[in-house]
Amino acid sequence: MTLSTIFQQIDNLRAELDELRPLDAEQEQRILQKFRLDWNYHSSNIEGNSLTYGETKALLLFGITAQGKPLRHHFEITGHNEAIKWVMDVVANKEPFTENLIRQLHTILLKEPYQVDAVTTDGKPTKRWIQVGQYKSMPNHVKTVTGETFYFAMPEETPSKMFDLINWFRGEMDKPAVNPLVLAAEFHYRFILIHPFDDGNGRIARLLMNFILLIKGLPPVIIKTEDKTNYFAALRQADAGILNGFVEYIGQNLIHSLELMLKAAKGESIEEMDDIDKEIALFKKELEGRKNINLIEVNDEIIKKVINETLNKFHERIYHKLKPLNDLFRENKQIIRAGNQSLISFKTLDNIINYIDEDKKVSAINWIYTFKEFKKDEMNIFSLSSEVSIRFLKYQYRIEINSNKFKLEKSYTEQLTELEMTEIANQMAKSILEEIKSKIQK
Repeated sequence: MTLSTIFQQIDNLRAELDELRPLDAEQEQRILQKFRLDWNYHSSNIEGNSLTYGETKALLLFGITAQGKPLRHHFEITGHNEAIKWVMDVVANKEPFTENLIRQLHTILLKEPYQVDAVTTDGKPTKRWIQVGQYKSMPNHVKTVTGETFYFAMPEETPSKMFDLINWFRGEMDKPAVNPLVLAAEFHYRFILIHPFDDGNGRIARLLMNFILLIKGLPPVIIKTEDKTNYFAALRQADAGILNGFVEYIGQNLIHSLELMLKAAKGESIEEMDDIDKEIALFKKELEGRKNINLIEVNDEIIKKVINETLNKFHERIYHKLKPLNDLFRENKQIIRAGNQSLISFKTLDNIINYIDEDKKVSAINWIYTFKEFKKDEMNIFSLSSEVSIRFLKYQYRIEINSNKFKLEKSYTEQLTELEMTEIANQMAKSILEEIKSKIQK
């Protein structure tokens, strides 16, 4: 399909869609939800995220985490989802396209600094920190399939190149005859050439490309993970100076998005064949996984073992992570409760073990962190709380944070990993900090 044919087809589909506007509110929400789920899954999976489509859907719609998958991969999906929502809000509010906006988007996407495996200049394995919202501090060139090095911008030249990119974009955006598809695709490519961040550049490039399409009243383009070979091939064509090949590739995917929007506008089914294929594959995988799980049924000894081997350390990790927030409030309090039908207060988790030894039943443990009376603003005094709930089910224990806002299940043969404990504690602290900031702003 030639570029001129793609341009014409996009114009025709857009005109047909405009005739059906305004869309029915329910149909519009249905298609936007599908775009968001597909966008989250495919853009993350292209970069190595291990969650399946069904697991992504379960996480974003119902807060259900996937057993056996890294917690970092769950946070990548939720961070990407927050980034999409933020982009849509920025478009709706018609905020200016700036470097600061791009750095904010990177912060929302990656959430917080983390470590990744790396290699020193002399070839030795090491670790390095990925910073969020900041341009790269080290070169991030890559090896091509031929073994050659493809060079992105150096750290010291990244700020000026990003400044130039924004100026180029503003100049193109102001042109009356600018083609949104060409502008979005070329911005994506120019951004990738700079590779301004330590990590997340591909996801940010696709977010910004779709940001530009949304500004122009077009739907987002979803690059499917099954088609990533063609996506990377089109990018390599652009590296060789053939940018039209990349524009054509993005254009064909934009046509698909417009066709889906038209189906939704007409009240037709927007379920795609590969959607149900993914659901079937996930279901089969879950059935297979159940055969391999060593099912241990809950009893008093199992609960005591979970407390000793996992919950004591987990509780301590959260306590120390939230401790720096204490001096912002006049009073802070920690309550531990456990029991069966009704919960009883305890001083420590070890007291719960003694309680079980007295032949008392425990089906749940809660610990509640309360921060009373914010003291840094006399005109704005408020209190906050955060709650962790551990429920002992028949074959697994479930950890819930703040009434199902986060949920993680483990079989009784599994302990929480160090990384899981740290990341959950970090998310709790961040959630409280964001709530404090929100109340201060109000």
